[in-house]
Amino acid sequence: MTTPDNIHTIVRERYAEAANGPGCGCGSGGCCGADLESVDDIALMIGYDKSDLAAIPAGANLGLGCGNPLAHAELQAGDVVLDLGSGAGFDCFLAAPKVGPSGRVIGVDMTPAMLDRARENARKGNYTNVEFRLGQIEHLPVRNSEVTVIISNCVVNLSPDKPQVFREAFRALKPGGKLLLSDLVLTRPLSPALQSSVEAYVGCVAGASLKADYLSDIRLAGFASVEIVQEQRYDVGLNHVADALRKEALEAVVSVKVRAIKPLSSCC
Repeated sequence: MTTPDNIHTIVRERYAEAANGPGCGCGSGGCCGADLESVDDIALMIGYDKSDLAAIPAGANLGLGCGNPLAHAELQAGDVVLDLGSGAGFDCFLAAPKVGPSGRVIGVDMTPAMLDRARENARKGNYTNVEFRLGQIEHLPVRNSEVTVIISNCVVNLSPDKPQVFREAFRALKPGGKLLLSDLVLTRPLSPALQSSVEAYVGCVAGASLKADYLSDIRLAGFASVEIVQEQRYDVGLNHVADALRKEALEAVVSVKVRAIKPLSSCC
C-alpha cells in the first residue's frame, strides 16, 4: 500500500466485495457480512431517517457511510447533483426526487461491481434522472462547470490524493455551486502501525487527513465559506485489527459534515 495505484487497487477490490452485499469498508459496523437490519441501523445512527430508508430500492444501502451529506445540501428542483464514490446509489436515489425531472443526479464510482449494482437499483426504482459513470474521484468524468451540487459520503478519505479530489470538484462545479461532504478526519496523527494497516485504510481510518489539513486543502482548491456544519465522535468498527489499534482509531477519528462554496466570480 505504498503507491496511489496500489491504494486504488486495494480499495476497488474490497468495495467490489461489498457490492455483492454489505461488506467490509467505511461504516460504523465495520461489518463483513452485515444483514439488512444492521445496515439500516447504521443509516439511522449517522443521520438518515426511516422515510429515507423506505424511499430507496432494496440493496441501495450497504451501510458504508459516515453521515448524511444531503442533510445540509438544500437541494432544489433543477439542480444537477454529483455524488463522489456513489456506491450502490443510496444518496443518488435520495437526491433524485428533490431535484425532480428538470434536474439530474450523476454518481461516479471506480468499482465496476458497484456500478452494476447501482444501475440495477436505478432500473428497479425507475429513476429516469439518475445515471452512473465509471471513474476515479481524482479524475471526474464530467465537464467543467457541469454540476450545481457535489456530495460525498465517507469516500474522500480513501483517496491517496485529496488535494486533486478537491481541485476536480472545483472544476466540475458551476460558480456558486455547493460542496457537501460527510467524511472521517483525524484530531491527531496516527501511529505508523495504524497508518500501515490495510484494514484500517479500507475502513476509512488510515487514509484520513488531519482535520485542519482537510479544510486547508479544500480552501487551496479555490473554495470559499469552508465550514464544518456538524462534528461528532464515530464508531470506526475495525473489528479485524488489534484492540490497541482500534482503541487508537476510536480516539483519533471524528465524523464531520463540511460545506463549501465555489465563488460566483470563479472563471472555471
